[in-house]
Amino acid sequence: MLSALPTRLRPADLLRITDQGASDVLDGRFDSVLPATYPTDERWSARLHSDDDLDVWLISWVPDRSTELHDHAGSIGALTVLSGSVAELRWTGESLRHRRLDAGDQASFPLGWVHDVMWAPEPASAARRPTLSVHAYSPPLTAMSYYEVTQQGSLRRTRSELTDTPEGDA
Repeated sequence: MLSALPTRLRPADLLRITDQGASDVLDGRFDSVLPATYPTDERWSARLHSDDDLDVWLISWVPDRSTELHDHAGSIGALTVLSGSVAELRWTGESLRHRRLDAGDQASFPLGWVHDVMWAPEPASAARRPTLSVHAYSPPLTAMSYYEVTQQGSLRRTRSELTDTPEGDA
């Protein structure tokens, strides 16, 4: 029987991979690819692993920056929040639904998942530290499409871009 997924990896595999990636970052295994100081006004990312089946990225999230509503073209994905919090707006087919993901939380996204991800303030803290998350995409990202919600309450694609970086060009 043929798989309906574009990859041999399943969402559960990607969740395990992002969890291990987060642990490896915390254990210092990727200190060589991390910035000396984390920028607080611009997003950045560092590729942690890449092969024919998979890309794994460490992504930062800072206040006042989002990804825009987008999909991951022919890739499925998953993330683990390493520190801080992110907010996600996801298109349900009828409206945008909000959820918050805090340090330790995980999420996976199937084909066709349209969402916007952004930094979220930490509860009971005035600090504006960047949030870090580990993302896995399979197959590796090659394109992303961007969307807007119309006045009629439907989703309209505004553009598609070839990319080999996570979450677009930030």
